[in-house]
Amino acid sequence: MSKVMIKDLGSFMEKKVKVSGWLYNRTSKGKLIFLLIRDGSALVQAIVSRQTLSEEQFNLADKLTQESSLEIMGVVREDNRAVGGYEIEVESLKVFQICDSYPISPKEHGVEFLTFHQHLWIRSQHISSILKIRAEIISAARNFLNSQGFYQVDTPILTPSACEGTSTLFKIDYFGEPAYLAQSGQLYNEANCMALGKVYTFGPTFRAEKSRTKRHLMEFWMLEPEMAFVEQEENMSIQEELICFIVSSVLKKCSNELTTLKRDVSFLKKVQPPFPRLTYSRAVELLREKGFDIKWGDDFGAPQETAISSLHEKPVFITHYPATIKAFYMQPDIDNPELVLCADLIASEGYGEIIGGSQRIHDYNLLKKKINEHNLPEEAYQWYLDLRKYGSVPHSGFGLGLERTVSWICGLSHIRETIAFPRMLDKIYP
Repeated sequence: MSKVMIKDLGSFMEKKVKVSGWLYNRTSKGKLIFLLIRDGSALVQAIVSRQTLSEEQFNLADKLTQESSLEIMGVVREDNRAVGGYEIEVESLKVFQICDSYPISPKEHGVEFLTFHQHLWIRSQHISSILKIRAEIISAARNFLNSQGFYQVDTPILTPSACEGTSTLFKIDYFGEPAYLAQSGQLYNEANCMALGKVYTFGPTFRAEKSRTKRHLMEFWMLEPEMAFVEQEENMSIQEELICFIVSSVLKKCSNELTTLKRDVSFLKKVQPPFPRLTYSRAVELLREKGFDIKWGDDFGAPQETAISSLHEKPVFITHYPATIKAFYMQPDIDNPELVLCADLIASEGYGEIIGGSQRIHDYNLLKKKINEHNLPEEAYQWYLDLRKYGSVPHSGFGLGLERTVSWICGLSHIRETIAFPRMLDKIYP
């Protein structure tokens, strides 16, 4: 007898199988009990009959409560009316635990209640569907980069200096010396790409932003590729190909989960190359036409990004931002040094920036000047400057925010649903 996952039952038609899981719901109808069982991969209906099971086992099945853990053995039958199109005729039943009164019932609960019980809420069809899509996004991204000759290289979580700006650092004591939780793996990855050519890091990053918006977490995951001998145009093409590959993979492999989330996939099917492009200056003009009080040199917030995305059915690149509102390491535009060779990729449907990327400064003297202009301690960046002394080349990279990408692809209203245990300004439990 095979022990199988529910999602694979279609390969075991008319065969006896063993399935382990948790009770999602139970309905009793006299001599029949219908058990809806989940195992993390999918749901299946199991039919318990008084004619098939002993009186003891039948009565045990009738006592099962929501989230009780059990194992069933029986024959797989096709039934288009059942969840997933299959059901199991139970021949024997084993119960691991009959669950106490489960706090999350099928009725409506408030967000505060659900997030307090986050460790249990992740069992819901809604959250588990999101987490499966998240897993597919990660898998697709890795598959794409690996197929393009990238190497995954891990970078430090503890760092001696800032990457994106000192105002959002989580400071810790490192044996008497100040250290910080990483805002990004980028700077270290620039060193890695000088060794391996094309690399990426994927891991948690931390920003101490005192923000309660629907788009911000204190701890989030970033996919950060860096590429030697790559300039900004090629950098943007790779981002475009990556996003299209990810969306295509999710549409192909996660149709059930998207259906559970009631996601309108017609928007996702439009995510095909090429993506439209706007310069920062043109974006400012369009925002003014839409009635925004914005001047050249202002950064864009969520309302501005939403307005720009509303003009397009696909993600849109905004390029050539003023140097004054971007990071110190971005390469100036040779035609206008007030601008930098960068791009933010704004997701469609108002989900905001999902990728930020740029060509990096590769000239030693220029980078040193920028570090000083940003009042950063030069000694902390000496190793970073060394990369421009020993075989420096033009190079580029970008960072994809995983949670924002999940939020967009799933069509979610709040970023807290994109990760199993979100860390927000006022939430660190559980």
